[in-house]
Amino acid sequence: MIRVLFPEEMAELDRAAGEEGVPTSELMERAGRAVAEQARDMLGGLCAGRRVVVAAAKGNNGGDGLVAARYLASWGARVEVFLLARPEELSPDAALNYRRYLEQGGRVTAGEPALLDEMLREADLAVDAIFGFGFRGRADGPFAEAIEALNRCGVPVLSVDLPSGVDASTGAVEGPAVEADRTVTLAWPKVGLYLYPAAEKVGELVVADIGIPVHLLEALVRSELHALEEEDAAGMLPARRPHAHKGQCGRVLVVAGSTGLTGAAALCARSAMRCGAGVVTLGIPSSLNPIMEVKLTEVMTLPLPDDGGGRLAEEASGVVLEALPSFDVLALGPGLGTSPGTVSAVRRLVREASLPLVLDADGLNGVAGEPSVLEGRQGPAVITPHPGELGRLLGRGAAEVQRDRLGNALEASRRFGCPVVLKGANTVIAEPGGRAFFHPLALPELATAGSGDVLTGCLAALLAQGLPPLEAALCAVLVHGKAAQLASSVVGGVGMVAGDVVSHLPLALNGLRRKREGGRYR
Repeated sequence: MIRVLFPEEMAELDRAAGEEGVPTSELMERAGRAVAEQARDMLGGLCAGRRVVVAAAKGNNGGDGLVAARYLASWGARVEVFLLARPEELSPDAALNYRRYLEQGGRVTAGEPALLDEMLREADLAVDAIFGFGFRGRADGPFAEAIEALNRCGVPVLSVDLPSGVDASTGAVEGPAVEADRTVTLAWPKVGLYLYPAAEKVGELVVADIGIPVHLLEALVRSELHALEEEDAAGMLPARRPHAHKGQCGRVLVVAGSTGLTGAAALCARSAMRCGAGVVTLGIPSSLNPIMEVKLTEVMTLPLPDDGGGRLAEEASGVVLEALPSFDVLALGPGLGTSPGTVSAVRRLVREASLPLVLDADGLNGVAGEPSVLEGRQGPAVITPHPGELGRLLGRGAAEVQRDRLGNALEASRRFGCPVVLKGANTVIAEPGGRAFFHPLALPELATAGSGDVLTGCLAALLAQGLPPLEAALCAVLVHGKAAQLASSVVGGVGMVAGDVVSHLPLALNGLRRKREGGRYR
């Protein structure tokens, strides 16, 4: 996992590093060198004769750009700096590196942003070193014009620390912002890089170590934000013993489905099987049972009391509660609908089922009108809402949830006392102790019906195999995302469906296990 920081935490670390004998000028030198190395990589590894334009302003972000310009010029690139400030306005460290760049024979242009357009016309690469992590609000005047010039130049853009124009704390973009092809973030990523709409400006994200002592991070940073990596799932996946039998690999009961929504039930149950559960049983309204008997081969079924319209009757909750001692996990909600009898059954199950619970979709909608049912639950649970479902639980609109995904996920986890998986691009996983995790994956192919049902099945399977709720949530998000990436590469983008993700879950699991086991498949 990679720690993710708020800008004020990064500023405190910069200050503390200076007190430990690592001056800000040295940090700037290391940062600029890292930027130059990324620029060289974007140029194909060869700088000689290539034209690079660096757009820099007066702050330390501009100073990083000036250091990068010096290194690139020394490696043979034809570098021009467009300076959006008078030399006397530069920060002390930026001024130092401005002089060093000039002493090396570096070229600097200042003036109207129209000049930047002309410079970019012949460029092979542009470096955005205008605003750093201290930026707030809206870029305007010549800064806005320079950002717009970078966006229309048609050459690859490398942003320093974060794309200029985005808020490093909130991910807000109130005005023009650079649309980077790659962003090299310095020391640790800033939280805004994972929050939309800023996240869509970042391009490929690279983290560069600039030598801030790690012990300062542990001593000074109080937030507990992390970005997930595939290796994290590799370390968490439950091992399966050679002599294991199906009962030792987890028994999952999925209660899902109603007339018109049987696909959600089938996807959830199948994904639980594909994610390693030994036994999966689908509890389904009895009138729909014959359909699922045909549709599902490996999954067993449990016909439940039906209201006559293919929906759970209120008394279905009693049948489920009687069956629960034979299972390890209950997954509740996909495709259930919100008829009065179903809602009553859902609320009773949330209140009384002591097994670990994965609550999704209409399970969440069922308790939204009475959230105290979830607040008062005694057994372990994980909830997996999309923004609309979380909004209904918290009494606000989906747009308000989207504006502060991190804050809303943390609020819900504290209120309901369980991990919250807030689905969407760069999924946020929050837990009641205040930790939160970003899954840095924005895959538009997952914007398809049923992809959330697949995630619910994955999570239930991992819980049933013995992972604690938070670890199961983190691992399920990573496995689900990896399977989606694999499906996208095989099937293609547009037209990929949730069933394609289910089919690729075993391959995703084996690939992740292979990382853990030194390249060997088991």
